[in-house]
Amino acid sequence: MCNNLKILMSSSQKLSTAVKALCFLAKVFPEAKTSGEIADAIGVNASKLRQILSPLLRAEIVGSTKGANGGFYLTQDFTALSLYQIYSALEDRKVMDFDVADAGSALDGEVQNYNNYFYNFYANIQKQIEAQMKEVKLNNIKNGETDENNK
Repeated sequence: MCNNLKILMSSSQKLSTAVKALCFLAKVFPEAKTSGEIADAIGVNASKLRQILSPLLRAEIVGSTKGANGGFYLTQDFTALSLYQIYSALEDRKVMDFDVADAGSALDGEVQNYNNYFYNFYANIQKQIEAQMKEVKLNNIKNGETDENNK
């Protein structure tokens, strides 16, 4: 359980850092910024930031240029870029990695029914989280909009 929580925390920190970097790049668009400049602007370690920017580069959310004026820049329209797209570029697993204890050795035959209930319950939560993440655009975050603002 602690390891799953640690992985989840790591994912949320990566997502948060990525969003901060992308919001900064949206603010300075179309200008390219070095990882050091971005890191200084958002208050993170440049080396860790490069680890986060790498999958965003592969997903073509950011681009990069080399040379004296080189750096990273936003390649996608930040008004259309969703939190889910960003997360998907960073992680190859579901947002919430729910699990149910194996019922294979249980003597009570109904235990598998309980597991099925929780599998379905967790799958519905996963769908809700993903749907909400698809609705939230980088622009909403950049502008400080929350669900409360949109009601």
